[in-house]
Amino acid sequence: MSALISVPQSTRRHDLDWLRVLAFGALIFYHIGMFYVTWGWHVKSDHASPFLEPAMLLLNPWRLALLFFISGVALRFAADARGFRALLPERSARLFVPLAFGMLVLVVPQAYFELFYKGEFRGSIGDFYPRYLGIGEGFSIITPTWNHLWYVAYVLVYTLLLAGLAPLLKTVEGNFGCTVTGWLRRHPATILLIAAPFVFYALVLNPLFPTTHALVDDWATHANYLTVLLVGWFAARNETFWSAVDRVLPVAGAIALTLGAAIVVARLNLDEFRWIDGFWPVFGVVRTIYAWTVIITLLGLARRFLNWTLPALKYMSEAVFPWYILHQTIIVVVGYAMIGSGLPVWGEAAIIVIATVGGCLILHEYVIRRVRWLRPLFGLKRTAKGRRAGAAGAMA
Repeated sequence: MSALISVPQSTRRHDLDWLRVLAFGALIFYHIGMFYVTWGWHVKSDHASPFLEPAMLLLNPWRLALLFFISGVALRFAADARGFRALLPERSARLFVPLAFGMLVLVVPQAYFELFYKGEFRGSIGDFYPRYLGIGEGFSIITPTWNHLWYVAYVLVYTLLLAGLAPLLKTVEGNFGCTVTGWLRRHPATILLIAAPFVFYALVLNPLFPTTHALVDDWATHANYLTVLLVGWFAARNETFWSAVDRVLPVAGAIALTLGAAIVVARLNLDEFRWIDGFWPVFGVVRTIYAWTVIITLLGLARRFLNWTLPALKYMSEAVFPWYILHQTIIVVVGYAMIGSGLPVWGEAAIIVIATVGGCLILHEYVIRRVRWLRPLFGLKRTAKGRRAGAAGAMA
């Protein structure tokens, strides 16, 4: 199950609900930012520059790791409440159906405008669609593609994997988990050592297996995100873990701020530092420890300040998955339309932000929630016939 899919109300963690919503909000602006930085992306603004890159580097190491952690917590709660036998068919469908729909419909404009932008295709989107569905078309990108929906594919695979390993997970929790819990109870700061496997991945796996998001050859990414999802799984009901989060919050926050500052300094002076022997491995380790300390800090702050609810939170939680599915297509399409417009960067960015947020809001509220057959295509439960699509949907 994904961080995008709901958990039973009896196990609701309002602090994690808020973090999920806020992390997704950051994801929207991160993807808008990708239109403006110099890094490769589907289409690029005429105003692309390194200006936003330091801020993007502060978001990049932890934004998805946090969502996978929350996915692990949510999956644990749902599996404990219903059991994998009852849970798996429904959750698999609520991930696979939006993924397939996204690849066959919603992601198509992203691929079309990317290839149009690169000069690899000329023609209408109707002419493009049969080639999009074809194999070996010779494009610089693989089609059909899932683009930002790779996260859904990975969580689906991880959910199936954890269902198959459920007995083993119980054994691990009963043995090694008890040892870890004892360490955390006696020495809460050992929670920081959970970063150790990720440091290993940064030094050994990441250089060998560059990120592809293609599922079949993305071994370093799998190691990182499956591990953090398992951390969430085991942490979900472990009160000692959450007590340790509370107790190390000031230390974790201080480390995160210090390492974040180091990352920004390194980026601003990259031309000087990049030639120093050992710089990139050290930079990778710093990013990794920074990411874990940020996650601990955010979990601790959410427990302290966001462990409450209001009616709007339920609505926003429901909206997360449909907005996630929609947002990048809107950014790419509107962004492409802005290329060559001559607008100043602030005007162009304002249009993209308003179009993305407004488009997601309107489509979710007035179309997806209210059209019964559309709801499963965006990960929401189909409501009973004749009943208005209410706020209690698939998200939480």
